[in-house]
Amino acid sequence: MDELTYVTDAKVVSHRRVAAGCRRLVLAAPEIARAVRPGQFLHVRCDGTADPLLRRPLSVHDADRERGTVTILYRVVGRGTALLAQKKQGGRVNVLGPLGRGFDPPAEHRRVAVVGGGIGIAPLFFLARELSADPLKRVPRRAVTVFQGARTAAELDVADFTTLPVNLFTATDDGSRGHAGSVVELFLDTVCHEPVDWVSAAGPPGMLRALAGALETLGLSGEFSLEERMGCGIGACVCCSCRIGAPDRWEYRRVCADGPVFGAREVVWE
Repeated sequence: MDELTYVTDAKVVSHRRVAAGCRRLVLAAPEIARAVRPGQFLHVRCDGTADPLLRRPLSVHDADRERGTVTILYRVVGRGTALLAQKKQGGRVNVLGPLGRGFDPPAEHRRVAVVGGGIGIAPLFFLARELSADPLKRVPRRAVTVFQGARTAAELDVADFTTLPVNLFTATDDGSRGHAGSVVELFLDTVCHEPVDWVSAAGPPGMLRALAGALETLGLSGEFSLEERMGCGIGACVCCSCRIGAPDRWEYRRVCADGPVFGAREVVWE
């Protein structure tokens, strides 16, 4: 593990439902808040017992370095996250982190698009906030355009991008808000008149695969945060491997330790 990785019993500052099946958890973890970068994750022990045995990898949604807090946005999908959802304000959650390789848009690219689908939007709020304002919060540092996609309007409300100085475009599968259709379709329609230099994205594999094709067509580069089941979270068990390279010449890389963020053109899709 990196020397800036910590294990701590973090106090629950707040924990609330933000949409159907989705919750926002704020933890007091000063060391992690100071060290974490957008795109990294925490390995969270969901209960104080050995059942479930394995921690759950959850992206850092935001960090307040001054207050010493980190925020996790997650969807309740199984036994582990169901147990985590029961944590109350004032309780404790054991976390390991920050872990993984985060987002790193090249400094020369001043117009960055942030593209997220579903709960994949979780790590992108932190990224958009850091990119869109300079450290002194005087003037925008980069022009950031956010493309947020979800199945329905209620799922768009899990991350409040309206609080940031960004251009926001939304898409829903059912047409209940914004563009009716996929977020990749919306991205393609928009960049014709809102050009960007770099794309940072996170979401389900199907969305990322379609976006990778769009970037190739447009001649754009970017970076994707991949989702995989993890065991140890530190690269020892190798159970979260993905194929990185070219279609005819690739190698397995660990999403937890070598990622979760990889170059968009590096990922070999199944």
